[in-house]
Amino acid sequence: MQRRWNPTILTIALIITMAIVGLDHSAHAQSDDRRLPTSQTEIKMSFSPLVKQTAPAVVNIYTKKVVSERQRTPFFNDPFFKQFFGDRFGGAFGAPRQRVERSLGSGVIVSGDGTIVTNHHVIDGASAIRVVLHDNREFDADLVGSDERTDLAVLKLRGVEKELPAIAFGDSDAVEVGDLVLAIGNPFGVGQTVTSGIVSALARAGVTGQDYQSFIQTDAAINPGNSGGALIDIDGNLIGVNSAIFTKSGGSNGIGFAVPVNMVKVVMRGLISGDLRRPWLGAAGQAVTADLAVSLELDRPHGVLISEVRNGSPAERGGLRTGDVVVAVNSLVVDNPNELKFRIATLELDKKAELSVLRQGKKVSLAMPLEVAPELPAREESVIAGANPISGAKVANMNPALADELGIDTLSQGVVILAVARDSLARRTRLQAGDYIVEINGQKIDTVERLKDVIRSGERSRDWKIAVKRDGKILTGEFTL
Repeated sequence: MQRRWNPTILTIALIITMAIVGLDHSAHAQSDDRRLPTSQTEIKMSFSPLVKQTAPAVVNIYTKKVVSERQRTPFFNDPFFKQFFGDRFGGAFGAPRQRVERSLGSGVIVSGDGTIVTNHHVIDGASAIRVVLHDNREFDADLVGSDERTDLAVLKLRGVEKELPAIAFGDSDAVEVGDLVLAIGNPFGVGQTVTSGIVSALARAGVTGQDYQSFIQTDAAINPGNSGGALIDIDGNLIGVNSAIFTKSGGSNGIGFAVPVNMVKVVMRGLISGDLRRPWLGAAGQAVTADLAVSLELDRPHGVLISEVRNGSPAERGGLRTGDVVVAVNSLVVDNPNELKFRIATLELDKKAELSVLRQGKKVSLAMPLEVAPELPAREESVIAGANPISGAKVANMNPALADELGIDTLSQGVVILAVARDSLARRTRLQAGDYIVEINGQKIDTVERLKDVIRSGERSRDWKIAVKRDGKILTGEFTL
């Protein structure tokens, strides 16, 4: 028997089905605004309104730096001539000559009063800074402050009479891989240029020599001259300051890096207030590898395995222990020591951070105080003098604050050499900045005061035996003065 469907029932079923699909789509849209284009009209949509909104706040920066260099005739660099004449003609042929170096970069106006954020390397050593706006107006700029460790700097335009267009700060912690972004800057000095792409990766480290690294990676074309320019999201908010590219040719290969705006905000506040201080952890660790994950009975490699906790540090007082695996800070995932350090550094002082920890297979939540690295023990910076192999070296007691300034492990301890004077006995001994003095003439050195005492007691001797730690290795040497 052939079954016939009632048209009324079919219509009702179709309406119910459409309603269910519509509800599901509506619920999905409420949970996440990101979606693919659904029509040809949407595919033809343009970034033009977004560019018109943000491009006026991206500026070109031109810097001038006076460099002194000593000119020498090529004849007196030849060993044959040096054999007979030495450096006696150095005064005539080695007189310093000054030349002017010019460079360019980009910047972002973040306040209508003319406050600009750019890269440290764009303005490093500049004797004059000139800023050209989108509408070709030009201003001289003063350097408010600069932070080499994050490659960020803040400028202030002179003579601003009317409020300037500015880009609002976004939230780089809300950025996801695959988000659409625009990069705006002045590549190769050709003028303001806009490129588009997506966020290719997050929390990239090991890209530059900066201390705090957790870059946003993008395939939006970034070239020389784009440094300091804006990386903006689809809502027109600043999510990063373009800082570096990976290239073998000097041009864009689709791998660009931006400093996340949450770090920009912290550094900018500190530079403007003149008090740029960051919280410190007081613990050291390593990324969890596949082998470590197996031994720790983790379901997958993730987090930072804590190998050392300094006595009295925020980490210790917050309850962190050796063997813990830190997997998140304030619910933000961390997978390597750089990312953990970055997350702590972007938080506000005198508050607490919530550390999510795996301890012996169990999840533990810790509240860690956010404090600056302390000056304990006191530095006691001193320049060593006298007839000894350390003479001419500037030394100090290493402490967490000094280690933080130098961008090294804040758990480091001992007597460190900060600088070595030219033509000094320390230079002839081949001591270097960064060396730790471990032992002199068989006596342990743990403080600057102890170093001075040992040197005083041995200055009548011509023979010296020294042990230093360099790059984790102990080097020893015997010297006769």
